[in-house]
Amino acid sequence: MNIAIVLAGGTGTRLGGDIPKQYIEVSGKPIISYCLDKFENHTQIDNIVIVASEIWQDYIMSWIEKDNLSKFAGFAPAGSSRQHSIVNGMIKAKSIGAVADDNIIIHDAARPNVSERIISQCMDKLSEYDGAMPVLPVKDTIYLSENGENITSLLNRDQLYAGQAPESFKYGKYLEIHNGMTEEDLSKVRGSSEIAYRHGLKICMIPGDECNYKITTKEDLNKFVREMEER
Repeated sequence: MNIAIVLAGGTGTRLGGDIPKQYIEVSGKPIISYCLDKFENHTQIDNIVIVASEIWQDYIMSWIEKDNLSKFAGFAPAGSSRQHSIVNGMIKAKSIGAVADDNIIIHDAARPNVSERIISQCMDKLSEYDGAMPVLPVKDTIYLSENGENITSLLNRDQLYAGQAPESFKYGKYLEIHNGMTEEDLSKVRGSSEIAYRHGLKICMIPGDECNYKITTKEDLNKFVREMEER
């Protein structure tokens, strides 16, 4: 079984506004719906779990019904951090029958342009690796500063990559590395694959996509609005 865990619990504070960015409606539907459509229509995805605050679940459910999403398998509560939300999503996955040998693919609701190709490659690589993630090569020169005021050292950009979502994992292995982690431990995790790498899981990098950006700023939102209007 391949389960998509869609994270929709963020508050979107960097964007501002009255509602979280994933629920802003663009061209007649909320941003999260564009994301859900991609997993609903992908042949390798069996079930979709949505991690969201309880106050937004009825709203999401209304769009699930409007869009006739048959793969929706339930909600998990949003956590105090992104990684805690992922744990809640994995617990929900277990309640719908996920076992150790199953696969999960974790995505942000605020990345509505994820492609069929990226989802496919993330899932396919799990036959060889413990996890997979799309990445983009870093274009600019990267400087390291320990105090934020002066350059401490240079990093070789040819060896640097920017991670994107979704990130896929063997369900049992990824769940297991969270055993014994505290709320504080979870809050320190900055990326889904970061914790996997630190615990010895073998993670494959696949080519990312510039179009697969996360809507974080007003500029990002305006860009997505223009794209949908052009379509």
